[in-house]
Amino acid sequence: MNFDYVKFITDPFVLIFLSVILGLIIGKFEFKRIKLGNSGGLFTGLVIGWYVYKKYILPYETAENVPSYAKRILENGMIPKELFLFTLVCFIASVGLLASKDIGKVVRKYGFKFVLLGLIITFTGALSCYLMTYISKGLNMYAITGIYVGSLTSSPGLAAALEAVGGLGKEIEAMVGLGYAIGYIPGVIVVILAMQIIPIIFKINVEKERELFKREMKAKDSKVNIENIDFEILSFLFVCIVGFLIGQIKIYMGPTIKYFSLGSTGGVLISALILGYIGKIGFLNFRMNPKILGVIRELSLSIFLAIVGLRYGYTTLTTIGGKGGPLLIIAFICAALAIMSGFIIGRYVFKINWVMLSGALCGGMTSTPGLGAAIDALESDDVASGYGASYPFALFGMIIFTILLYRLPI
Repeated sequence: MNFDYVKFITDPFVLIFLSVILGLIIGKFEFKRIKLGNSGGLFTGLVIGWYVYKKYILPYETAENVPSYAKRILENGMIPKELFLFTLVCFIASVGLLASKDIGKVVRKYGFKFVLLGLIITFTGALSCYLMTYISKGLNMYAITGIYVGSLTSSPGLAAALEAVGGLGKEIEAMVGLGYAIGYIPGVIVVILAMQIIPIIFKINVEKERELFKREMKAKDSKVNIENIDFEILSFLFVCIVGFLIGQIKIYMGPTIKYFSLGSTGGVLISALILGYIGKIGFLNFRMNPKILGVIRELSLSIFLAIVGLRYGYTTLTTIGGKGGPLLIIAFICAALAIMSGFIIGRYVFKINWVMLSGALCGGMTSTPGLGAAIDALESDDVASGYGASYPFALFGMIIFTILLYRLPI
């Protein structure tokens, strides 16, 4: 029997399934009310991605004769970007549809507060990154810009940064990309841990907050029993394609900012929230069985987090042991200050319920992994309403502050 072990272990699906399985096992362990849940796949993906790349791919980076599996990974990354985007879209669409029943009430009750939260969080992140350049001298501002968009886990922010420096040369673009790759994982880790730790530190009664949210939203008054509705593939795919269309719309914001767009993630989120709120258009029914949507959400989130770890594992773990230590520290500080500013303002100034606020903080950080962690921590999909309400404005702030950040003098 001819069995190619290396080809097997570098197969993207084998890597994903292995990372998810081990991650879910690790995620079941609980320590002082803290457990990783679905986020465990992120950490197993980091380790597996680092090991596989170092052992089987790194030797071929400068080689002339490269095996097909190594060539694929060197050109496309450990996991193809398309698969990464597919699982992300499935997660966002399912979460948006689950949260859509309350989005109208959330916007009417908290709307303007979520606008401010999105801008406060992104501004705090940018300000803290900029101030760190005075504390730690000799940092490259383009790398710092990448750290900013990475620590707030914003792919649209990265796109804006790369577009802004597009005429300055590939070396500068590479510095932005490097900063993003270094900052992404610390940003994910901070927001995941924050969803678990903040209620403990600030003595938030999660059970009481959930009950308060139900009374505020009057969630029981729905006229349609969606438990008895099937999952409709056609409607789900329609949500996704409309979302991609929305994400492609670009609005010109002047010569400095240029164009603003929601991107695929933001577009699908808005599509799911709006269409799910409408409920039905012709033969398309967007009120779907929450149990089935919940399964799609859980599966796609587990795979998405594992892919994040696999794609960034080698860069992140290598950076920790190399010269990128200061950039990693800046990323942690930037993410932590951004999310804490949003929590303090949201909780003690705006008096927002923790169910809504946890989602709004993740939306303000434009953090999809954080949203998954918040859902796990509160055992409720209702947090997605806050996420959807703050995300578009945080995205707008990300793009503005990203462009301004690299232009400021050090």
